[in-house]
Parts: sequence; structure tokens; C-alpha cells
Amino acid sequence: MPDVTTTSAEAASDTVTHRGEAAFFDVDNTLMKGASLFHVARKMYQKKAFTMGDAAGFAWKQAKFIFRGENLNDVHSVQDSAQKLAAGISTDFVRQLGEEVYDEMIVSKIWPGTRALTQEHLRSGRQVWLVTATPVEVASVIADRLALTGALGTVAEIEDGLYTGKLVGEILHGPAKARAVQALAIEQGLDLGRCWAYSDSYNDIPLLTAVGNPVAINPDTRLRAHARDHNWPIYDFRSGRRAATLGLRAATGVGVVYGLWKGIAMVRRR
Repeated sequence: MPDVTTTSAEAASDTVTHRGEAAFFDVDNTLMKGASLFHVARKMYQKKAFTMGDAAGFAWKQAKFIFRGENLNDVHSVQDSAQKLAAGISTDFVRQLGEEVYDEMIVSKIWPGTRALTQEHLRSGRQVWLVTATPVEVASVIADRLALTGALGTVAEIEDGLYTGKLVGEILHGPAKARAVQALAIEQGLDLGRCWAYSDSYNDIPLLTAVGNPVAINPDTRLRAHARDHNWPIYDFRSGRRAATLGLRAATGVGVVYGLWKGIAMVRRR
């Protein structure tokens, strides 16, 4: 039987081979179930940073996000609302909030399959970055907790340690993700033709096509069709695909509304 043991020299050689390579992961519905910003909003409500009406609006957008996938208008609506609500809040508060949100809400919603992919890339000597419209403070907490290389996220304007309610640049969404990754590649000396990108959303086609190895994870209908047409790998870590549950979606519409009401009521009691 041949000896298949990998020596330290061989391992080091393999790591050198993958220098200049990286894997980029979207967060919402790719790394975790649902929208991370919803959980930030929920935690902010618990800390009395905004009202029940604001919380209900976030909850409804979260339900739509889970059932129909990412929608550009919803992303901008949630982000705009969050920025306005964050005006005057300290950076220290948000940093602590991000830690609590991860421990109490996000960690249990991370797809084990996606996390395994991040770890495989790290073991292969590649950098692993999160690329998300989520505020960079929250994205960085997720990256740190998963021992990833780092995170690219939406950046909020700060003055004297307080958020102003404005953005620095643009929401990191759609083509903006591709531009951010291209800038990072120049900074880090990455060869994007040898890099990987993972997303669930058709809106991330610019990011996926910016690298040599695009992969669809839990894809929405349009991304699934695009991935098949272009022979991209498709991973689906959901317990049941939406394509097979159209009838269930209609049947559970009332259940979703009831669940939202119960969830908000539970938050109110807390």
C-alpha cells in the first residue's frame, strides 16, 4: 500500500502553490440562513434603539428575503432604514452589538456546508473573505469568529465616535462587490482568475464573474438557471429547495405572518 502521508515540506509547498488565491463568500442566504441585518435590527430593538414599528418592518423584509430571495429594493430599504436609525449611536455600542448578535442569533443559522467550504479553502492556504452589504462591523465579527481572513462590508460614516446616518461610498451590493474585490486583489496581490466566489443571488453575478471559479450556493431561481447555463457548480444546503415547495410556500403564508407576530411579541416581553 503506497504511503500517502503528507510531509510538512509537501504541505508548505502546497500552501505556496495557493498564494495569490482567495475565496470570497456572500453572507446572507449563502453563509447563513436569512439576512444578518435583520438580526442586528432585532438586537437594536431589544436595546431600545428603535420602536416596535421599525422592528415589524425589518421582520417583514426578513420573511420576504427567506421566501423569495434577495431583492435589490429590499436591500436598499433595509440598509437605508438601519443607517437612519443608527445616527448618533456610538461605534463601541455597535461593536458590542455585533458580538452579541453573532453569539445569540447568527451562529446557529450558519450553513454547516458553507462553513466547511471556508475551512477547506483555509486549509489549502487561500485567503477567505466575506463580501456583503451587511455593515462591515458585523461582517468583521462573523469573519473573526470563523477565523477567516477578513470581511468587506458596507461602511458607515463616523464623526467623533458616533455614526452620522450616512454611508462612506456605496452599499456593498451587486457591482459594488465586484469593484471591492478587484480593489482588494490589487492590494493583496491576488490573481482573480485563480480565485473563487460563492453567492446565492443573481444580483451577485458581477462578483461571481470577476473570478475564475464561481459557485452558486442555495441559489435563487435566476442564479440557478444562470449557473446551469454556464456549467457552474451548484450547492444547495437547504433542507428543501424552493422549486420543490411552491405549494408549501402558499400554504404557509398565514403561518409566516403568525410567526412574525409571535416573534415580535416575544421580543416585546423580553
